[in-house]
Amino acid sequence: MVIEIENLEKSFKEVKAVDNISFNVKEGELFAFLGVNGAGKSTTINIISGVLNKDSGIVKVCGYDIDSHPDVIKSKIGIVFQNSVLDKKLTVYENLKYRANLYGIFGNEFKERLEEMCELLDLKEILKRPLMKLSGGQKRRIDIARALIHKPQLLILDEPTTGLDPKTRITVWNVIDKLRKENGLTVFLTTHYMEEAAVADYVVILDSGKKVAEGTPHELKNKYASDFIKFYNNREEAESYFSKLGYTVNAGRDYTEVELKSTTEVSKFFKEKPKLFDDFEVLKGNMDNVFLKVTGKDLKDV
Repeated sequence: MVIEIENLEKSFKEVKAVDNISFNVKEGELFAFLGVNGAGKSTTINIISGVLNKDSGIVKVCGYDIDSHPDVIKSKIGIVFQNSVLDKKLTVYENLKYRANLYGIFGNEFKERLEEMCELLDLKEILKRPLMKLSGGQKRRIDIARALIHKPQLLILDEPTTGLDPKTRITVWNVIDKLRKENGLTVFLTTHYMEEAAVADYVVILDSGKKVAEGTPHELKNKYASDFIKFYNNREEAESYFSKLGYTVNAGRDYTEVELKSTTEVSKFFKEKPKLFDDFEVLKGNMDNVFLKVTGKDLKDV
């Protein structure tokens, strides 16, 4: 395991930010850690990375206990924070050089690492430019290079694509996927984009410091998310028919949506009322539905 957490707790005066949570992160997997602001995500990350001391519990990273080997653990981790920690007045080259120096990377070794980052993240043309002159997407690529310059085993991404345009988001994820496939990099992700969580290998959802759900996206969707039929024709007939059967029905501008227990029900209704199925689509429940069902909150609104 790359991360092993058992009965972790952390309080700030009367507020229990992390309330007895346990989970594991396997080597090479994309692990999604979800929750609204204040759920305990950042506190947990800060404890894993050694920024905060825990109140109780066990935290191990790459086999090392956080209490006895904090410096070793820090050398194994790269972090892309939600808000950039780069020096805006320095050039890209200077930012990466100073960061590498902190890890004892100098001379030819630094040149080799820099070349790798330039190739991976397309940085060569902007190395001499100061951070303040770069776009948001360019800065995010430098943030990632900064986190990867010492070749960590664990990459922590704290909402890495928030505020980025779709093209840059795709670029960021292409780089991360490449590193996972080629180097076996383990990625610990927090995000407000459920489509990013949907491709994770494993998901843990926090609410008010407590772990409220966990599993693969497929397991979570099967357990918590409803499936739907959307009728675009025969909307009134569909609403009347399914309402009488006790199903939850929502009427939109140009559709009637019926919440199902499972998509397997569709074949039964198709046989019973074939004329209803003139123009329709069947939708599987998604991670947005899961999060809303588990927490009662919409992650996109916070």
